[in-house]
Amino acid sequence: MSEHNSSIADLRKSYERAELNEDASHADPLQQFDQWLNEAIAAQVPEPNAMTLATVASNLRPSTRIVLIKGFDERGIVWYTNYDSRKGQELAGNPYAALQFHWVELERVVRIEGVVEKVSAEESDDYFNSRPLDSRIGAWASPQSEVITSRSVLVANAAKFGAKFLLQPPRPAHWGGYRLKPDNWQFWQGRKSRLHDRLRYTLQADAGWLRERLAP
Repeated sequence: MSEHNSSIADLRKSYERAELNEDASHADPLQQFDQWLNEAIAAQVPEPNAMTLATVASNLRPSTRIVLIKGFDERGIVWYTNYDSRKGQELAGNPYAALQFHWVELERVVRIEGVVEKVSAEESDDYFNSRPLDSRIGAWASPQSEVITSRSVLVANAAKFGAKFLLQPPRPAHWGGYRLKPDNWQFWQGRKSRLHDRLRYTLQADAGWLRERLAP
């Protein structure tokens, strides 16, 4: 093992900021998530709305990327992207996906699993029209996940569509929102001696959420 790899193996951290127990947690995972997300925002952690999205292709190879949560309610977790991107193509073939939030400073992780569907065209239109102009032009300019020869392709596309649409670019048909409908949540709170707190919520048919403690 190289000296560099040895130093990585020796990295240690003791998690002692908070605890997560059944008495202090919500019976509904959405309420627990709402609390933790608001606490992450209040703590001014970097990018509290950033989440890892995992999808699986038809060849069964998983892939991950960072996306930004743009809304959530009892229907699920929402983000927006290019439907023709790799993640869009993988979700078209396999609608099951997983999300993960990692708020390092708070020593917390939230994992969410479920099935994904597109949000309505009206929801996508409303969000698209709320975006800054350069972001709306960017949705037209970037053929997401496709090979391009250089950055100049993006710059040229942005100039072309900027001139075409001026201040009113419409939402591209290939761009819009997805909603993950959770059937499994996990909340992880770092604790001392690697004896972390880990609560899982599983959706039961016609019986609400089952909350269980998992060994870390």
